[in-house]
Formats: sequence, C-alpha cells, structure tokens
Amino acid sequence: MGRLTKEPELRYTTGNNTAVASFTLAVNRRFAQEGQPKADFINVVAWSKTAEFVGKYFTKGIQVAIVGRIQTRTWDDNEGKKHYVTEVVAEEAYFADSKRSGETGGGSPAPRTYSENPPSSGDGFYPIDEDDELPF
Repeated sequence: MGRLTKEPELRYTTGNNTAVASFTLAVNRRFAQEGQPKADFINVVAWSKTAEFVGKYFTKGIQVAIVGRIQTRTWDDNEGKKHYVTEVVAEEAYFADSKRSGETGGGSPAPRTYSENPPSSGDGFYPIDEDDELPF
C-alpha cells in the first residue's frame, strides 16, 4: 500500500492491443533510521482490465493497495548493456484513501463516527453493549 508518485502511464501492446499500465508507489517505511530513506519506491505494472482500471481512476498522490507478485527481468539495450528491473505485477488494485467529502473528491477526509443507534442502512450490523456476552 502506498501513494502514486505520478500519473500512471497507460499503453497498449502492438501485437494484440493489450492494455498495460506502469506506475510507481511510494511506500512508507515503518521504522526509518536516521539518515535512511523514509519511503521505498516500488515499480508496479498492471495488465488488461486491471491496467484499464488503473489508467482510468488512479491519479498522482492517491493511496492505493496492490495485490500481486514480484517479478524480476533483464534485457540488453542497443549498446549491449544489461539492465535489471524488479517490479510488482498487479493482479488486483484497490483505493485505500478514506472517502472524501464533496462531489469532486476534494476536501478533508470524512470523520469516522460511532452511533449508539443501530444503522438504518439495513446492513445487519449494530453495536453491542459491553455487558452482553458474546455467543462464542
């Protein structure tokens, strides 16, 4: 989970027109030592429907969660120099920012509230009293 460092780059392969999106996540380190970086920058690549989703909805600065696998690959450039890259291949991509107020997505995060009354949304969840025993 991290924040996008810039807008995702959405391209299509020449052979079969498959969507591919590339982007970088800044992932905060939990325990940064003095003099050490406070974040790691992780290269991510997404393919097909996931790439189209990323290209359409992800923007610079938003916090996202990625589920995928680590891939390493190498290639030789035109001068014969070998290049190595390690990246995450995204299999799933999710928004991880809290919902924001307003229609445009701006503003500050909506406060989280707790209600003593059962929700009226019908989702089946309601608060329990601390004195009640749990059924398990």
